[in-house]
Amino acid sequence: MSLAEETEMTCSEIDDFLGRHETGVLSLAREDVPYAIPISYGYDANERTIYVRLVSAPESEKRRFLASSPTARIVVYEEAEKGSTYRSVVANGALEEISPDELTVRDIQQYGAAKRPLFEIWGRSKENLDINLYRFDPTELSGRRTEIDREPDE
Repeated sequence: MSLAEETEMTCSEIDDFLGRHETGVLSLAREDVPYAIPISYGYDANERTIYVRLVSAPESEKRRFLASSPTARIVVYEEAEKGSTYRSVVANGALEEISPDELTVRDIQQYGAAKRPLFEIWGRSKENLDINLYRFDPTELSGRRTEIDREPDE
């Protein structure tokens, strides 16, 4: 039998964790309908802000959800190589679309940290895709570390 010990991550552990990673899952909800997608992001630990670049086609479900100003959650997680340590950070809040003419140098640096997915991977021409930039200032930000003490034959 495995025993697990779960602890809350400190603010500095959360900042370090989000700064080390670049991908997560963005979940959007409106009424009773959920929508979740993998994303890449940049993280500013000083401001505790997540920067997201989203690419969408005109008829996409993603665009319909984003247009409705949905509640948002970003989840970033990892599992240690030997499967004995799990970490996750959950951020709740709202996405704020940033107009390109409102971008600051700091914003541009953070979006540059969001390496994937690049719009070049889409099977459509670039002129049929919208690339929108979002700032996510979490209203709730929490992290958990779970250590599992496995028995030798597990």
